[in-house]
Amino acid sequence: MKIWQNLQQAFLGWQMILRREGNWQDQFRISAAGLVNALVLFYVFAFLAVVLASLRFDVPTLSGFLDIMVVQSLWLVALLIGVFGTRFVMKQSGSALSVLIPGIYALIAYLAVGSLVSLILGVLLPLLWLALVYMLYRLGRAAGPWSRGVSAAFALLTVVLLVGLPMTLYMLATTFAPIA
Repeated sequence: MKIWQNLQQAFLGWQMILRREGNWQDQFRISAAGLVNALVLFYVFAFLAVVLASLRFDVPTLSGFLDIMVVQSLWLVALLIGVFGTRFVMKQSGSALSVLIPGIYALIAYLAVGSLVSLILGVLLPLLWLALVYMLYRLGRAAGPWSRGVSAAFALLTVVLLVGLPMTLYMLATTFAPIA
């Protein structure tokens, strides 16, 4: 039951961030334990996305499943690069958990909704990317606290990396694949 409570609190926290309300941090566990919890939930939803995709496509082999999970992990790498890159440029010190933990929950929402959208009507994925840009922009404004420009750069950098890293790796992998 704790999982559903954490997801519900994260949903309420994101509503508060998007509505520009204060005290949104109370909805997230901004601690190392909260980070672990968010990461576990991310991988649970990544696993469920693979299961959902398996209903329409083939069931992946073990190595295929591990490859998919590595690609899903690249989303976390994109968020890390966005957060720490922005913090480095802004010469900001202190804990980054107030940005990372809500950011991971945003990726969980993107993963859940994106899996359904890509199976039903994949052409709508760019709209989902725009929604994620706005969510990350609001997160940067609330948790950064960064200016409009810095928050916009953080959001765009993170989503470009989120979308671009898996595509780049796919293109690199197929470039050197032997022709059968």
